[in-house]
Amino acid sequence: MNIGDVADLSGLPAKTIRYYEDIGLVEPLRSSNGYRSFRQSDVHKLAFLGRARALGFTIEDCRSLLKLYADTDRASAEVKQIAEEHLDRIDCKIAELTEMRATLSHLVDACAGDHRPDCPILADLAMEQKAGSISKASG
Repeated sequence: MNIGDVADLSGLPAKTIRYYEDIGLVEPLRSSNGYRSFRQSDVHKLAFLGRARALGFTIEDCRSLLKLYADTDRASAEVKQIAEEHLDRIDCKIAELTEMRATLSHLVDACAGDHRPDCPILADLAMEQKAGSISKASG
């Protein structure tokens, strides 16, 4: 199969497939003229990668998961550990985003949004910048 066929079957853009090849996640065969020749196993691997990336796994996590998938003697505990570590990263990101949303929501509520120049959003942003500059200067 050529890269266009594999892109259609795996749901990944050709550019992503080329990138995955460049970093060694997939290794299609090469014909004598240098064209890629993908096997059904490559399509399966690419679909696996697409699903893992859609769940937010890092490239290195994907590399580890692919190795574990191919290892029939694997311990599911290793797979679970990777997934749990990723879940912890997601939970941290959700907490950060929740805090960010609460802060921004408070600022939006505090801003009159009228013709006057007073703006608590800008005042808060300026305060944070100054605090950051002061800590950098004294650090």
